[in-house]
Amino acid sequence: MLNFIKGSIFSRNTGVKAQAAEAEKDVQVLAVWGSPSSGKTTVSVKLAKHLADKKRNVVLLLCDMTAPMLPCICPPSDLEWERSLGSILAATHVTDTLIKQNCITHKKISYLTLIGMLKGENVFTYPPYNAELATELLDHLRDIAPYVIIDCSSYIANDILSAVALMEADSVLRLVNCDLKSISYLSSQLPLLKDNKWDADKQYKVASNVKTNQASEHIEQVLGNVVFKIPHSDELENQALAGDLFRDLVLKDSRGFRKEIEKIAKEVFGI
Repeated sequence: MLNFIKGSIFSRNTGVKAQAAEAEKDVQVLAVWGSPSSGKTTVSVKLAKHLADKKRNVVLLLCDMTAPMLPCICPPSDLEWERSLGSILAATHVTDTLIKQNCITHKKISYLTLIGMLKGENVFTYPPYNAELATELLDHLRDIAPYVIIDCSSYIANDILSAVALMEADSVLRLVNCDLKSISYLSSQLPLLKDNKWDADKQYKVASNVKTNQASEHIEQVLGNVVFKIPHSDELENQALAGDLFRDLVLKDSRGFRKEIEKIAKEVFGI
């Protein structure tokens, strides 16, 4: 794991030189964003696990302060420490040390570190923060982790961290369900991102949770051209309902999802 608390910021099993070489890539920070219920957290978790399984140190940053995702992705007993993203954003300035003090490690996944809000917390639990502080957090994450995956919330108008992440990330996965509600959501949210840092060229359009009755031509008709098509999986849905998304996917039903995650990791991170 990223031994932030125990001395080295890198894994017990890898050296600093190897990690420095690992960090020399075009894409280090990936933001995952999209319409509500499009599978943002699920895809973020599975991508982070894929990198960790490949022995790549990765930080998974969970932005949602309305419905904290930490209690939804794995059993509490799987996590070491109880530390909060809110404590980082409540500071006057973000430092490497502050981040390391508020990271959460996973007992069963050595190369993974988590940052997010805890169960019962919300946006009013901590003092308000600004875009400068959110930018500092992302800048420091680049310094201490070779890979950063950011699970953004859908409602960027009220979520400074997610909005900043979308502008500062090296690449963005834009997940959309194959329905008109998702298209309506995007048409209402995209005008909020008019900053010069919002680069449409760094986005990958992703059709998410595609079911067998949703033909390819229908997907293209509703969403336009997409780079990735993530199929629905009953096994994955059951993991999400059980709050155990770090479990391996082993059933035939999930083969398409696993292959698409592998394609995304290769295209985005070169892994």
